[in-house]
Amino acid sequence: MNSKKMLAVFLLFSLNAILFGNQQKIIKDDLDFPYILTSPPQRIISLAPNITEILFDLGLGEKVVGVTRYCDFPEKALKKEKIGGMIDLNLERIIALKPDLIIGFRGNPLRIIERLRGLHLPLFVLEIGTNLETVFIIIEKIGTITQKEKKAEILVESLKKRYNKTQTALRNVQHEPRVFLSIHGTGLWTCGKGSFLNDLVEKARGVNIAGNIPRKWLHYNREQLIHDNPEVIITLSKSQREFSNVKDWIKNEAHLKGIKAVETDRIYFLDENLATRPGPRLIDALEELARILHPQFFKEER
Repeated sequence: MNSKKMLAVFLLFSLNAILFGNQQKIIKDDLDFPYILTSPPQRIISLAPNITEILFDLGLGEKVVGVTRYCDFPEKALKKEKIGGMIDLNLERIIALKPDLIIGFRGNPLRIIERLRGLHLPLFVLEIGTNLETVFIIIEKIGTITQKEKKAEILVESLKKRYNKTQTALRNVQHEPRVFLSIHGTGLWTCGKGSFLNDLVEKARGVNIAGNIPRKWLHYNREQLIHDNPEVIITLSKSQREFSNVKDWIKNEAHLKGIKAVETDRIYFLDENLATRPGPRLIDALEELARILHPQFFKEER
């Protein structure tokens, strides 16, 4: 066999090895960019708190080398290197950490996403989503790109089991109370159609009075709030102290004293981080919301 034939055979075997010996799977992220799956990532950077929580729940905490300053759960995440916030990322610090996987989401500025791609960093971007079911999809996708599919499947199944248990407990609900969701402290900021919070209220068998407004976040008109007369006010707060301040403000507002929720003192605290992060703890928020709206169906849990 002459040298040319030997070279041809070598190239053929090399090509077969590339195509079939190391079968690389290519998947697309939620921005439709391809991502090549090779070996499991060893140095992961998370660009959002919900992503960080999912990574830790999948047993990947030791592989996480960088998180945002808002990634405060679980507690071990606080010890990770900080790479800025979700919209003011520190690119130099990200590069210095030498990640083999960066997981971002649509809430990160597009200019940052494009810059990371321009630097040829291994990036996978996820959609934010609008409902609880989206969380299951996000977990499964993170399980795929980190090659933790089985753990992701187990986590999703456990969350679905809790969700189904809550829905079963609420099956005999006869009245769905009108709910006003108070966000961002004092004032009348709330959420409308297309938000996770609206979906949670509906799944907890309540009616979000702003649920028909096609905006995720909005300032509610005071006169409209009085007209809609919510039976329950849910205040999303970072702490009980913050909640107490908001509750006092609501109860002391002269124009709001005639609202049913104020008259009956049905103003409740809901942990902001639970209810606004599309991660595993969103189920915790749903369970708590269901107990608030329909305590009679959860007496045995008390």
